[in-house]
Amino acid sequence: MHAREDFHKAQLHRFSVVLAVWMTTFAAGACSLSDDASASIADRASVAVAARPSSALPPAGHAWVIFDADTVVAEVASTSDERAEGLMYRETVPDGTGMLFVFPDSQVRSFWMANTYVALDIAYLNPSFRVVDIVAMEPLITESYASAAPAMYGLEVRQGWYAEQDVGVGAQAEIVFGVLGR
Repeated sequence: MHAREDFHKAQLHRFSVVLAVWMTTFAAGACSLSDDASASIADRASVAVAARPSSALPPAGHAWVIFDADTVVAEVASTSDERAEGLMYRETVPDGTGMLFVFPDSQVRSFWMANTYVALDIAYLNPSFRVVDIVAMEPLITESYASAAPAMYGLEVRQGWYAEQDVGVGAQAEIVFGVLGR
């Protein structure tokens, strides 16, 4: 997936910038640089951080949900209206994409598949982004698919994605939310 490649390139770039800032800070402390030289190094480091490509963050309304080397580019549903519509009426959910449902609190969650034409898996995550349950959901089923434990997030992807990526209950995710107004 192109978006996943961009993400990992941006992560490598971010790591390189952090490493460069750390090394220059260490060198400035270990050596007896003049105040002007130290200021010059700090200025160059801050310019390097500011020059980070804008692809280092997902676009507004999206998030990267990262499981080790696998990343889902997810639309974020954080309002009650967005959560109610979810992935309804979609003909496909491309590989490596999905929808992240964000709730204001942690409790047992239930989802259904009314007007949803694509078979999906949902991973329920706790407030620490740890997977507490994964449930396979069939298209157009109006019965509820409840989480086995309290959850604050739900991540829907195409059915089978979690098994293919070896993501199971207990897996730890990292979530990077897009910035508003981007």
